Parts: sequence; C-alpha cells; structure tokens
Amino acid sequence: MTDRGVTGAVGKALELALAVLFVALLSTALFGGAVPEYRAVAGGEVGERALALGAERVAQAVPPAGVAGATATRRVDLPRTVAGRPYRVTVENRTLVMAHPNPDIGGRARLVLPADATVTGAWESRGDPAVRVRATPDGPAVRLVS
Repeated sequence: MTDRGVTGAVGKALELALAVLFVALLSTALFGGAVPEYRAVAGGEVGERALALGAERVAQAVPPAGVAGATATRRVDLPRTVAGRPYRVTVENRTLVMAHPNPDIGGRARLVLPADATVTGAWESRGDPAVRVRATPDGPAVRLVS
C-alpha cells in the first residue's frame, strides 16, 4: 500500500515521455523531408519572380526607337539571396539565366527587346544590379552591371 503515492508521478512521467517522443518524431519528419522540399520549391518561385522582374526592368530601360544619342541607367531591385544563398544572373542569347548553388533553383526569362539591340553583362545578387543602355549606330547596347 505504500506504492500508491507514486502512481500519480509515474503516470505523469509517462505522459511527458509520450509527448516528448511525439514532438521528436514530428520534428524529424518535418525537417528531414517536408521543410527542405518546401524551401526548394519556394526558392524556385522566388527565383522565377526575380528573373521576370529583371527582364521587365531591362525592357523598360531601353529607350523608344528613334531616340538619338540616348543613354540610360536603371537600378534593378532583386533579392540579395534566394533560399538563403547568393546567385548570379547572366545573359545567353537574349535570355536571362539564373545560376544558383541549388540545382533545383534557377530558370530562364526571355528578353523582349528591339531586334537590333545587343545585350551583355551579368548581375551578382550581392552587388547593386543595374541596366545601362547606350544608343549606338547599330542599335541599343544593353549591359547588365553590378
């Protein structure tokens, strides 16, 4: 009969142990699979939006046809990181291409520019990205600078 006073404490200890086990299993399941996968998907979405914004800003920086001697510089507000990591945006065949350390994050965005425009350069996410446009006899020269 002297053990009856311990029964309540043992019951509470078992309840606490079950609660801790549940939290541990739930945490392992989330951080082992669901959270990293969600982070990659969310990073991919942010990357695509950044590329779309960059392509839009490049198109907006080019002056209308027939404006002689025009030059323009336009700052581009891009996220400093995507999924917590810096990235780089380059130009390939009039298309912006994002290079990210995570192979699941990246993408391409086609630039809508006049046919005679030339595009060169790259943006570093940690830099201060901008677009410089200079009118030349051959058409607008567009350069991505950081």
